[in-house]
Amino acid sequence: MGPKQLLRYGFFLLMAAAVPVAVCGSDKPDMILERFSKMDPGGAVTGWTPMTFDKIEAHTRYTLVNDGGRTVLRADSQASASGLVRKLDADPGAYPLLSWEWKVNRVIAKGDVTQKSGDDYPARIYVTFAENPEDLSFFQRTRLAAVRMVYGKTPPSAALAYVWGNRAPVETIHPNPYTDRVQMIVVESGPVHLNQWRMHRRNIVEDFRRAFGKNPPRLSGVAVMTDTDNTGESATAWYGDVVFSRKMEE
Repeated sequence: MGPKQLLRYGFFLLMAAAVPVAVCGSDKPDMILERFSKMDPGGAVTGWTPMTFDKIEAHTRYTLVNDGGRTVLRADSQASASGLVRKLDADPGAYPLLSWEWKVNRVIAKGDVTQKSGDDYPARIYVTFAENPEDLSFFQRTRLAAVRMVYGKTPPSAALAYVWGNRAPVETIHPNPYTDRVQMIVVESGPVHLNQWRMHRRNIVEDFRRAFGKNPPRLSGVAVMTDTDNTGESATAWYGDVVFSRKMEE
């Protein structure tokens, strides 16, 4: 595992370290809401943990701002990389629908979903899933035990990353160039809708099956990230509320 791979692997370790918000019992809500809109412009982004990488000194700046009368999360990136993570603990089968809004001011000109040098996006949302020991080989279980010994925590097994690309067609699914434990799904592409709020709704169970060829384990977290460190470009993104909800009856 090279230096860059170790940096990206740190994302999984940070997700493991965050304190989870559990959803269990008979009084399960209809939705799990991660509401920026309930926070105060200029205030702290409560409940979310900063995600930074040791070898990347320039970090994306995240602030709460007023946009059209509601509070949203603004991300400003200038040849930088960092994110915000929110740990969860929920059954994806009970909350399979992920909804969010975002807008960006530009796409990454040199972005490329297939290359490490182009692994930058003006906006992306990660959904991470817990490790399922039954799915691991002996070698994988041994490596996982070593990670626990060194870091004292267990990293997520896999992640979906919904991204705003520049050229890749919408619905493209491609392994992240640093690790196939992250599958990139292009949900927006190109400059047509720049500076416009765009709403997305995804079935994370169906997307996980398409990306990994099996059913997902438990939902372990969600993260937002705007990064331009590989290309040296700049971008600004705005994120609205992130919502996991139950599937409506047909």
